[in-house]
Amino acid sequence: MKIRDLFLVSSLVLSAALFTGCSGSAQQTAAAPAATTVAETTAAETGAAEGVTVRIGAMSGPTAIGMVKLMNDNEEGSTVNTYEFADLATEASAMVTPLAQGELDIAAVPANLAATLYSKTNGGIQVLAVNALGVLNLLERGEELQSIKDVAGKTVYMTGQSAVPEYTVRYILTSNGIDPDNDVDIHWCADTTEALSFLKETEGAIAILPQPFATAAKAQVEDLRVVQDLNEAWAELGTDCNITTGVTVVRKAFAEENPEAVEAFLKEYADSVAYTADDAAGAAQLIEKYGIIAKAAVAEKALPGCHIVCITGSEMKTALEGFLQVVFDQKAEAVGGAMPGADFYYGAE
Repeated sequence: MKIRDLFLVSSLVLSAALFTGCSGSAQQTAAAPAATTVAETTAAETGAAEGVTVRIGAMSGPTAIGMVKLMNDNEEGSTVNTYEFADLATEASAMVTPLAQGELDIAAVPANLAATLYSKTNGGIQVLAVNALGVLNLLERGEELQSIKDVAGKTVYMTGQSAVPEYTVRYILTSNGIDPDNDVDIHWCADTTEALSFLKETEGAIAILPQPFATAAKAQVEDLRVVQDLNEAWAELGTDCNITTGVTVVRKAFAEENPEAVEAFLKEYADSVAYTADDAAGAAQLIEKYGIIAKAAVAEKALPGCHIVCITGSEMKTALEGFLQVVFDQKAEAVGGAMPGADFYYGAE
C-alpha cells in the first residue's frame, strides 16, 4: 500500500457512532445489550493450533468493551490463543497503518473504516463481527423535549460533523419531516470537552452525544437528562434498521493462514461479550482496569447504552451491507468509494 493511500484512509476515518442499514427479522434489535451468533462449541473443539499469537488493536470506548473478559482471560493464561493487545488507540486512524502493513491481525474499528480499509488494501481486510450498536443519546437540561421529533426550532450541540453521527441524525430528522439544515440549528463542537462546556454554561441546553460520555456528562451537570436513546428513534422509523458503532475485523491473509485460531477467537470473543451482559459490575471493573473507560462507576451506568453485541456470519452480512449502502448513498468516500465485495464478510453464506 502506498503511503499516500494510508493518509487518504486516515482522512476518511469517521469516529463515534455509525449507523446500520436495514436487515431482515434475524437482525439483532437495538434494545438487546449483548448477543452472539457464534456456535456453542468449547474453545478446545475449535482445534486452534498451539502457539498461534494473535495481535489485536482496539480503541478506548464502546468498540473495545466486548473484549475486556478476553483481555483478562488472556492475562490469566486461560485462552486457547495467545493474544497480544496493543495499547488502546484514541483515534481510529491509529490502526490504519498497523492493519494495512500486517502489524495487527484483528482490530475493533468503526464500521465505515473497515470498508475503507477493504478498498485500499484490495480486499485485504474482512469483517468478523458487528461489535456495538448505536451509542448516541439525545440530552437536555430541562423537561421540554419528549423525543428527537421535538428539536425543530432548537439549538442542538453535537460532535462528529461530516462523520457518521451527522449522517445518523440527518437521516432520523429527515425521516421525521424535519429539515436538518433549516429547521434545526446544529452547533458542531470540536470534541466532547467543548460540548460539555456548552452543557454546563447554557440553561436548557440540548445535545446529541455518545455513550459513555453522555453518562459522564450527567454526573457533572445536575439537571441533565437523557431524553432518548437514538436506537429507539431509529427503530420508530419502521425500517428494520439499527444504528451500529463498530465492527471487529481481521486481515484476510491471517484468517486464511490461521483459520482455527480465528474460530477460537470468535468463540472466546463471543463469550467475552456475553459476560458484559451477564455481569455488568464485574465487566465495569475490567473496563476500568484496562483503561477503556476511566471509572468503573461510569462504565457500569453507561454499559446498557453502549449496546455491546457480537453479530457474525450471515446476520452480520445482512446488517453491514444495508449499513454500507446507506452510508455510500450519502457519501461514497466514507466507505472507500465503492461497496465491498462478498469476500468482505467473513463466514457469511
